[in-house]
Amino acid sequence: MLAQFVLFDGFDPLDVIAPYEVLMSAGALTGGALQVELASAEGAREVPSGLTGISLNATAALDPARADIVIVPGAAGDLRPPELLSPAEREQLIPAILQRAARTSLPGLVGEALDDGQTLVVAVCGGSVILAMAGLTKGRHITGHRLGLADMKAEFTDTHVIDARVVVDDRLITAGGVTSGLDLALYLVEREIGPRIAAELEKLFEHERRGTVWAPTGAAPAFGL
Repeated sequence: MLAQFVLFDGFDPLDVIAPYEVLMSAGALTGGALQVELASAEGAREVPSGLTGISLNATAALDPARADIVIVPGAAGDLRPPELLSPAEREQLIPAILQRAARTSLPGLVGEALDDGQTLVVAVCGGSVILAMAGLTKGRHITGHRLGLADMKAEFTDTHVIDARVVVDDRLITAGGVTSGLDLALYLVEREIGPRIAAELEKLFEHERRGTVWAPTGAAPAFGL
């Protein structure tokens, strides 16, 4: 099984590194049953993150025909209010970085993965926004960083935006902000490999998963809280 982490200019390093290490460790505990690699839509290259001085090397091209799991991270950028920034500085805001990523060939390749009916497509934090911008989440249930959920609901009215740490909609799986990548990766290990390996990894990383994995199944509440 191969998991490809998709890098783009301005990605959030923690959205990548945390689940990458979990899945890499799962591969080690299973004798190589799971392989992980860093990829980009453009192929092998050095990819700058959204944090100054941090970049990662994509060693392969994103390839839905090869990957069993495709993982799209969110972005890291300037956190200051837009009104305090110059036009050039506003290009480093997280929404601007996500918009640029959505205009690359990345969404088209991820769309191929969604369409093949076999590949798991996974997004952490703002990665789900990239997919929504590209129209890949219509009619689906997704989540993202909690601070952006209201904006997501307002902008992507054809998508069901859920306030949950991990949301599963068939073969599309999304997670909330930053550290939720750990919970997402452990869920993936439990789902694809099994709970015994997931339990060992919880001990290794000294992290117990938070929150319920939400899915559009089972009884619905009569009212919201």
